[in-house]
Amino acid sequence: MFINFVRRTRGLYGIAKALTAIKRNGIREIPKIFVANGKSHISSLKSETQLTKSERQAQENTSFPTVVKISIITALHNTPEQFLREMIESVTSQTYGNWELCLADGSDNKHEYVGQICKERIQKDGRIKYRKIEEVMEKPEILNKAIEISTGDFIGILDGIDLLCPSALYEAMKAICGEKADFIYTDEAVFSKERITFKHYKPDFAIDTLCSCNYIEHFTVFSRELMKQAGTFREEYNGSHDYDLILRYTDVASKICHIPKLLYFRRKYENSASPEINEKLHTVSAGENAILDHLKKRGIPARVENKFGLPGFYRIIFELKEKPLVSIIIPNKDNIPLLRNCLSTITEKTTYTNYEIIIVENNSTNDATFAYYEELKRYENISVVHWQGKGFSYSEICNFGAQFACGKHLLFLNNDIMIITPNWIEEMLMYSQRSDVGMVGSKLYFLNGAIQHAGVVLGLGGIAGHIYLGAPYDEIGFMAKLQIVQNMSAVTAACMMIRRTVFDEVGHFTPEFCDSFNDIDLCLKIRNAGYLIVWTPYAEAFHLESKSRGYLTTSRKVRKLIQETALFNAKWGKALVAGDPYYNSNFSLERADYSLK
Repeated sequence: MFINFVRRTRGLYGIAKALTAIKRNGIREIPKIFVANGKSHISSLKSETQLTKSERQAQENTSFPTVVKISIITALHNTPEQFLREMIESVTSQTYGNWELCLADGSDNKHEYVGQICKERIQKDGRIKYRKIEEVMEKPEILNKAIEISTGDFIGILDGIDLLCPSALYEAMKAICGEKADFIYTDEAVFSKERITFKHYKPDFAIDTLCSCNYIEHFTVFSRELMKQAGTFREEYNGSHDYDLILRYTDVASKICHIPKLLYFRRKYENSASPEINEKLHTVSAGENAILDHLKKRGIPARVENKFGLPGFYRIIFELKEKPLVSIIIPNKDNIPLLRNCLSTITEKTTYTNYEIIIVENNSTNDATFAYYEELKRYENISVVHWQGKGFSYSEICNFGAQFACGKHLLFLNNDIMIITPNWIEEMLMYSQRSDVGMVGSKLYFLNGAIQHAGVVLGLGGIAGHIYLGAPYDEIGFMAKLQIVQNMSAVTAACMMIRRTVFDEVGHFTPEFCDSFNDIDLCLKIRNAGYLIVWTPYAEAFHLESKSRGYLTTSRKVRKLIQETALFNAKWGKALVAGDPYYNSNFSLERADYSLK
């Protein structure tokens, strides 16, 4: 069943090529462009925001165990009248009533109606506060002025032309009271003329994904205590001031909670006072500086680059603290042409010099195999060790090879891998060296250029599956998923790097997973130990998948898959039920391309 799923989905990708449009329109256009398979996300704004009478009544009658006032902070600047009225209405329509709306108005004298409308609404609802800003200020300063008049225990940020779902504050309160969260963010949608044009379903908190782009954006709610600790908006990051704030707050928050619901609706408006990110080049550098400041506070030396000319997407190049020995462990049984190609691409292309290769020979029968091993003796950094076990057990073979490794980092590699990126080891090592990272995976392609591995999603296809399997090599992916470093639940053992200390801590590969799920099991053990899994698109290789061991073509292999599937379900059933934290629950588990359910 799993293999049929893989074969069925391998070629089913139709995401539009949109690089030119992205460069033209910037990051705020990216959600609209990256729509899987060309499927439209268009739906009615009313249908997405309207509650039934019973839903509204139930939420309004909910009594929370803690009394919490939420201050909605909004900066206004020449806001169109209709948009202003609709924004205010979306707040006054909240099912949770203990809120205040703090409006700071930086509009010029030609837009006096903004203040008039606000004052009119104050007469009708005392929970609305208004402050006129007489001097010229940038948006971060205006937002801070709104914060100054707030009194709430928690603060939420709402742009002057955007809308909140009626249950936004109710859902935030559930997270505050139920999860003890001090930083909350929700999913969001983009709309134009009462129509939803894109639904941005986000992963749970993922720091490496966040350092690649500000995927959190809206709607954010955070505690006043957190604000006192981390500070308010900073003017020097204008244009990326929200990104800077999110990086600072999530770095010190005690409990970050993601609500996987569309609770914030961002208006697509060409003349918005909130500039498109590519209209002001300084916003790109402000984003880079925000990331650099975040890394500096954590004591991490690095440089930041804007990702392939796309405003709002970033690449971090971490400085290597040292150049430790890396042990490359390659299981092999016969198939000398494969192994020869693998080794030649390593020795001829790899720029990192401090590595050793350990070939784990397992039950080869061809004389040519052993003759080749003799040839390899001329390389001082290549050795062959012999596993004497019966049958085939990938886990036991890799564990055996690791016993002979002298490296601080272990790099498990299939013999059907052909390296593309010369600095592939450096690209993986820069993450593997971090104390919070437990495993690093790479980007792999089939020989025809289609994507073989771009990270693993738990539950996809049943147990776990490769996201974007079979997509074209130049695919950008939903929210640039194929082009940015991000946190994942698992990566493939065909090319993965792990610190030796972490490998020992989690108990190595589980021997019972001989053929299947051994890498997924190892990654989940690493996650349970509190480490992150990182996938990087900057370490690339070809993977001639299953050339060594073959597909499920024998009854033995089928039986083994059934057994190991049952074992995985018994061991990790709760994780499967909980779902992949880095893959939004609104996405389909039957397709590998971020299609909605």
